[in-house]
Formats: sequence, C-alpha cells, structure tokens
Amino acid sequence: MNKRLVLGITGGIAAYKSCELVRLCVKAGIAVDVIMTKAATHFIAPATFQALSGRPVWTDLWDAREPKSMAHIELSRDAAGILVAPASADFMAKVANGFADDLLSTLCLARQPGSPLLVAPAMNVEMWQQPPTRRNKARLVEDGVVVLGPGRGEQACGETGDGRMLEPADLFAHVAALFAPKLLKGKRILMTAGPTEEPIDPVRVITNTSSGKMGYALAQAASDAGATVCLVSGPTSLPTPAGVTRIDVKTAREMFEAVKAQVAGAHVFIAVAAVADYYVKEYSERKLKKREHHPGLTLELAENPDILKWVAQSEKAPFCVGFAAESHDVLENAEAKRRRKGIPLLVANRAQDAFGRDDNQITLIDDNGRHPLPRGTKAALAREIVAHLAAMLDAD
Repeated sequence: MNKRLVLGITGGIAAYKSCELVRLCVKAGIAVDVIMTKAATHFIAPATFQALSGRPVWTDLWDAREPKSMAHIELSRDAAGILVAPASADFMAKVANGFADDLLSTLCLARQPGSPLLVAPAMNVEMWQQPPTRRNKARLVEDGVVVLGPGRGEQACGETGDGRMLEPADLFAHVAALFAPKLLKGKRILMTAGPTEEPIDPVRVITNTSSGKMGYALAQAASDAGATVCLVSGPTSLPTPAGVTRIDVKTAREMFEAVKAQVAGAHVFIAVAAVADYYVKEYSERKLKKREHHPGLTLELAENPDILKWVAQSEKAPFCVGFAAESHDVLENAEAKRRRKGIPLLVANRAQDAFGRDDNQITLIDDNGRHPLPRGTKAALAREIVAHLAAMLDAD
C-alpha cells in the first residue's frame, strides 16, 4: 500500500492541531497531501502545512498545477485514505448529502469504492447536539464513513462539552491503522471487555474498577489488522471502536448468553472482560433500607458461569485467549489460570497497574514460555498482542 494520506482541513480553530498531526505522519514516513477549504485558510496559512509536509498544499478545485483540472480525482488515487480533521458541521452536511462545491468535498465524493474516509468533527457543543448534525453523522456512518470523536472538554468559545476535535496523537493512531499489516484478514474474532455489574437491588450493584480500555484497544487493533470483530461489552463510557460490532450487556450471565449466541463460526475468542465471579442470589425488587438498630447486611452469593472455560471446552472451540489481572504472584497465578482453563495464550498483568489507566505492562504466556513486553500505551500493547496472536494462528 502506498504510504500516502490525503488530509483535509476545514474551517475551525482546531486546525492548529492538524499541524502536529502532519508532523507525526511525516515522522512515521507517511506522505501527506493537504487540502484546505477557503474557510480553513482564515485560521492557518497554507504555507504552514506546506512547510510541515514538504509537499504542495491544495485549495482550489481549478488549480492549474493539475493539467486536466482533475485534482479531485488524481489526489485521491493510490492514497491509503482520506482524513478530514477538523471536519466542520458544514462539511459533514455536504458529504452526508452529496454536495460537491469545492476541492475537498468533490474529492470525497469522487473517491473510489472502498477507499477509507475518516472525519474528525470539531465544533461548538450546541452545534454538535443539534438534530441536523446528529442526522448527518448517522448518515455518514451508514455510508461507511468513520467518524472519529468528537472529544469532550473546554472549547475555544468558552463552553464545555462534546465537540472538541480529538488530539493529534489519537488521530495519528487511526492513521497508522490504515497502514497496519492485515495480519488477521479473514478472521472472525469474538471478544469480551469491560466490567460486569451484579445487581443487589434497583440502585446498588457489585462491580469492579475495570475501565474496558484494554479490551477496546485490542478490539480496535484486531479490526485494524483486518479481522471482523464482535465485542460483547460490560458497562463502560468508551466509544465503540471503528469497524467493530458491539453488544452491550450488564451482568455476567447476560455476557455468557451473548457469547453463546455469537461464538459459532468465530476463529478466535478473546476474554478481556473483568467478569464478576459471583452474583447476588436473592435480588431485592425494592431498595434495601439501612437499619439503625440492626447494623450490617448479609448477602448470599452464587457462582457465575466461567465464560472462557465454557468456550475453550466446547465442541469446535475457537482459538482462545485469556487475560489475568492479578494483585500478587502475577506470573505464577496467570500460568496456573492458563492451564486450568486449557487455553493456548494468556495475557498477564498486575491489576493495580492496569485498571483505569491508559498504559499497562503485560506478559504473554503460551506453551513456549513467558514473553514480557515493556510498559506502553494500551493501544501499542494491543498491536503487540495482535502480532503475537497472528503468529500463533499461522503456526497452528
């Protein structure tokens, strides 16, 4: 694949972030052709992007540098993909409804079938929440456009909420995925992620501090590597990874039923979820009241199904990968878990260093021994796990 990206810049203060994105791409050896709308040039001069990319910047549909005046066709050919960051509300509306009145919108409409188009929205929180913008986003997703973000936080206008463009490093991760080797192409992967919640009464649950970040990062990495990924997720606020089918559940028993319904035909099952070992045997339909004269509360717990063990021991079982989050004696407990479950690969980590964090330190354990990986972001570690998994599948 040609290591070239088309980067569209539309009008918005977030355009300054795209300077860093271009720098990251160039540093990674990715050639970047920048296309700016007229509105974008009011925020950053084309010369800035030309200096950062080392390539001409395009702003005009009728640019004479393209002999046939077909820059909207020629620039998109042989590119790994098109990323528009920032993508304004106006630009999203154009693409969603097939309008093509400048170079960037025309290029998006003229892209070849299957050519990836990614947009990173950036706008005021009120603009993002308006029904027309929501409809346009839904239509873009329906048309196969990947919508990245937006993020939530303080905005240049002084308001706070959804609408911030994702940070350059986050966008670069999606760009890098365009060039990722398709190590899992043709594979169907079923995964679990996040915590489970076991209700006590209508307002209380038993749960854990898993954020789901590792599972979601692994789902994205597997999808980027060409796999078809179905993610069964416990409660989490994380956005669904691009290209991944997501099924939401709450309890361990709900997760088990979802896995049983989806496992047929899966080549790989990856159990990342921090599944509760027990559920409350007698759920109370009414909120349990605190008793001043009878302090304390006794709950009778029953054991939840062992999802990973069930899949691993089922007829025509897929290749199974487990995760072990241990507090002490991590490697010893993890190896014992791998043998107890009867699975070929297990990812071990220390719970105190993993839950809720964006980085982690893991060790891969298989029949050939222990393979420690240096601490890194969960996204980077997910790509390492995918590479190791792909090598094992090839060997198998």
